[in-house]
Amino acid sequence: MRFDPPLEEGRLLRRYKRFLADIETPAGEVLCIHCPNTGSMLNCMAEGGRIWFSRSSDPRRKLPGTWELSETPQGRLACVNTARANPLVEEALRAGLIVELDGFTTLRREVRYGVENSRVDFCLDYPGGAAFVEVKSVTLGFADSPVAAFPDARTERGARHLRELAALARQGVRAVQLYCVNLSGIAAVRPAAEIDPGYAQALREAVAAGVEVLAYSAELSPASIRLTRRLEVWP
Repeated sequence: MRFDPPLEEGRLLRRYKRFLADIETPAGEVLCIHCPNTGSMLNCMAEGGRIWFSRSSDPRRKLPGTWELSETPQGRLACVNTARANPLVEEALRAGLIVELDGFTTLRREVRYGVENSRVDFCLDYPGGAAFVEVKSVTLGFADSPVAAFPDARTERGARHLRELAALARQGVRAVQLYCVNLSGIAAVRPAAEIDPGYAQALREAVAAGVEVLAYSAELSPASIRLTRRLEVWP
């Protein structure tokens, strides 16, 4: 996934009201841009830290740009735009880079499933049946540790998706939780039980039910993002 044009650099002044961020460009331009992240962005940002944003020329937009990347206090790069995760995974799926899910004949997005009024991110059709794939964007890292964690805030929606996947797995349907690790310098992923014990418990129950858990890391730069390799997942 290439950024066209490449992202512009700025300095974070503050994030507020969840979806707004004030930044300053190297030229001294102060902008209010969109922050496309519903989480806490824990350990992803620091006032005065470097960020990269995409600028919009659409006159209908209220804000002139979108926050895309952040330099974390630990010196990593994080893609804070959670809307990038699904297109990034789809690009990797179609290129055959996620080998565990290769060989599908049809890819469908946002397919309704389950009993809790859910939509699965991807439904992949194979000659032997379908696979239901939920994607989560991981950006929570810690100093002096190569292990990232999910989630960065309590997520009942995330736990619900795991329950839905577990129900499918118990019925013999292939169900996959895929963590898209949008954070550099990471070797493994774990559930953030210290932040959301309910999600961690739901993940353990999903694995026990037969849900497959995968994690793939992204290579990040202001020019592009791409999935590169599989990571370990710690229970």
